[in-house]
Amino acid sequence: MAESTYHRWADIAPEHLNALVTRQYVVGTNTMLARIVLKKGAVVPMHQHMHEQISHVVEGALKFRIDGEEIAVRAGEILCIPPHVPHEVTALEDSVALDIFNPPRQDWIDGDDAYLRSATVSPPAKN
Repeated sequence: MAESTYHRWADIAPEHLNALVTRQYVVGTNTMLARIVLKKGAVVPMHQHMHEQISHVVEGALKFRIDGEEIAVRAGEILCIPPHVPHEVTALEDSVALDIFNPPRQDWIDGDDAYLRSATVSPPAKN
């Protein structure tokens, strides 16, 4: 029988994936919860995975491109992405998102996620 575990984001060292994106995550038996911090202009390139993903934007705003359409997801909003659906994300402003994955992202655990580590960075537009 699996045991309960307790975590605090403050105790989990952020993993710097590139200049504009950091992440932290907790892995359970069948799910993973990730805290992703994206600076304005960060781009997670088009990708897909076998995992169901639920993205909750806690702060800021993210633009998702899915099936040729764009949707802005803002603080307090949630987007559910089914398995195998290609998607891309752009941070419209400094943002924090909580992403739930089922099953856990073994590629992240193994460090086999080069698409994130080399994610394109778009400099913020000057006003």
